[in-house]
Amino acid sequence: MSAETRLTQTRRAAALLLLLAAIVALVSLDSTWRAIHAAIAWADAIVAAHQVAGPAVFLVLSALSAMVAFFSTAVVVPVAIDAWGKLLTVLLLWIGWLAGGMLSYCIGRYFGRGVVRWFIPDETLRPYEERARGIASFSHVLLFQFALPSEVPGYVLGLLGVPFRIYAAALAITELPFAIGAVYLGESFLQRNIVLLLALGVAGIGFTLLAASVFHRLFASTKNVAQPSDGDAG
Repeated sequence: MSAETRLTQTRRAAALLLLLAAIVALVSLDSTWRAIHAAIAWADAIVAAHQVAGPAVFLVLSALSAMVAFFSTAVVVPVAIDAWGKLLTVLLLWIGWLAGGMLSYCIGRYFGRGVVRWFIPDETLRPYEERARGIASFSHVLLFQFALPSEVPGYVLGLLGVPFRIYAAALAITELPFAIGAVYLGESFLQRNIVLLLALGVAGIGFTLLAASVFHRLFASTKNVAQPSDGDAG
């Protein structure tokens, strides 16, 4: 693994751990928790008054979070759990993420880089695209999905022309455990269960970083085999 890749993974791990620490701090402090609890109660009242529009908006927000890096549905998952329960929230979150991922794939596949740039910067996109070039087996696509932030793989694999059935199957498999994990994280947040919140957060961060490390190592070895040295070319 290159030094640049290690640095990227270290920064990603640090950012995720800082975010987890901030969430734990919010839950731990009585003053902030009272404000959060009041905000959730206010949001619940709005959701209860819009029984059709509420789930529809949540689906749209979930799809959007799977397409752009600066937006996440994590902040509204506790509201969804409180309003609809865990099972329906998992289902809505999973369907929304599937819709967003498939839409990002279609943008990359049928509209190309010029439109993809509206959603993800080219300097972010190209390194992942180079790593994924030539890797189209289901197991590799599945690992690619687990390893990268959710807003990246659809655009990359669409641009590279990976068959939609392979991408869609990998997407469905990878997003389900993340949806379940997000809901249990949200529930532990609502219950102020700091131990479970930390355990789930650290486990999720560790798993994604492990998947990223395995993918980078696998791709590096594949690339080295696929591209002969100058001495072998003759």
